[in-house]
Amino acid sequence: MRSIRFLLFPFAAVLVVINGCTPSESTQQTLDTATIAPISFQDIPSPAGPGSTTPTVHTTNEGVVLLSWVEPHAEGGHVLLFSRLEHDGWSTPKTIAQGEDWFVNWADFPSLISLDDGTLAAHYLVKSAEATYAYDVHVTQSLDGGQTWSPSVIPHTDGTQTEHGFVSMLPASDGRLFAAWLDGRETGGGHDGHGPRGAMTLRAATLNHAGTLYDETLLDERICECCQTSAARTTNGLVVAYRDRSDEEIRDIAVVRWQNGTWSTPQTVHEDRWHILGCPVNGPALAAAGDQIALAWFTAAQDKRRIKLSFSADEGLSFGAPVQVDDGSPIGRLDTILLQDGSALVSWIENTDDRAEIRVRRVYPDGTPDASSVVAATSASRASGVPRITRNGNAVYIAWTEAGTPPSVRTAVAKLLVGV
Repeated sequence: MRSIRFLLFPFAAVLVVINGCTPSESTQQTLDTATIAPISFQDIPSPAGPGSTTPTVHTTNEGVVLLSWVEPHAEGGHVLLFSRLEHDGWSTPKTIAQGEDWFVNWADFPSLISLDDGTLAAHYLVKSAEATYAYDVHVTQSLDGGQTWSPSVIPHTDGTQTEHGFVSMLPASDGRLFAAWLDGRETGGGHDGHGPRGAMTLRAATLNHAGTLYDETLLDERICECCQTSAARTTNGLVVAYRDRSDEEIRDIAVVRWQNGTWSTPQTVHEDRWHILGCPVNGPALAAAGDQIALAWFTAAQDKRRIKLSFSADEGLSFGAPVQVDDGSPIGRLDTILLQDGSALVSWIENTDDRAEIRVRRVYPDGTPDASSVVAATSASRASGVPRITRNGNAVYIAWTEAGTPPSVRTAVAKLLVGV
């Protein structure tokens, strides 16, 4: 990855102690972890092969947990594979797509979801030119449970050999597939948005089962260049979260909302006022159930690294005061899900004295946090990727890349208390 994607101070080498609440965050909760038992994760043998990376997990409406990942293909290039969780073990992997000209990257990775009618949809990234960051989004769908996959469709119609990625996909309420992505058509192939080039934009479109494109739309004309996006469906619409970018290089988290047939103007979730001249490659994570939303994000405003979580009870129209989630030295790379009682579970990577750890913490709607729990030791390097979580009932599943030579995908499960 290029240096512009990283902060101007080294995350891995700096230990920052968070000293409670700041005056502007007087409602932030104090973490009291003395009496709360940690969440215990148990490994599930992974179906992924040597060299596997960038896993994602997803739970279908029928309660089937899906795992997808990328690994090298025996004949060259890469292959996107998926597996179902069956009887507490992963099924034999099936191929979604394979190619020799893919863009494979720790931070910008493929995904797999299911639509309301059971259709599966996946996306992956394919190079469009020799330039390192010239690549397109490709979307494929399966109407038969993953036995066969449609020819891929590119959801952006600009045809420029620029960056298109960091995709979030959702089932739209009309039965179509919704996709939002970072779109570099205005950058002229550049990346940092400085000088004569234009800025990275946030765009979206929907696709039907035949791959026909509808409603390609500009959601925000100037955003951070390479942070992950996140999207969630609420009772009455859709919400997309992303890292915005002001003319003064303030890069805080914003949302746009689809309701009543129109997109809202971008709305800053919380005024962290993080001023940074390069992209931190640390996007937000959204989860929704009905009208409720949980939004987690990373910030290093005032040179203090934090992971924050905020709840919304009105489909993202407004958000409550943020709660600090991390343990004082977060790297970020987070994800979040909502549990059955309305609490949120956040995963992230935390620096320790001699290593890094994947951790999770549960936060209740009133802002009360549980103790953090360690999922596994990991690496602070980019090779460890972005852990992903999902749930099925009271079981929480997590997948991550174990950095090594070669790397490999690992998975684990935790059963939460009955009644959560």
